[in-house]
Amino acid sequence: MFLIHNGVVRATNRSGARVNGMVLAVDRSAERAAVDRVQDMPGIAAARLWINEGLLAVGDDIMVALVAGDVRENVFAALQSLVAEVKSAVVKEREMP
Repeated sequence: MFLIHNGVVRATNRSGARVNGMVLAVDRSAERAAVDRVQDMPGIAAARLWINEGLLAVGDDIMVALVAGDVRENVFAALQSLVAEVKSAVVKEREMP
């Protein structure tokens, strides 16, 4: 089973305020560590992660995350873990109002 997450820059933030873009910084060593951790999870055959960096406009890709594994439960858990770690420890986002 393969799951893919494609995160894009939205026109509004979670509170509904307008956003014109964002500046994104990536910690590449934390990115590699996150992928390695997910690949070591039960039932996971592979994980890949591509993250944009710099000034991004509304509609631009922030990241594409791919996880492949044996059964749905393992792959969903791994993808959720990877995306959560990216948001909390790998990237720093600054919205452009």
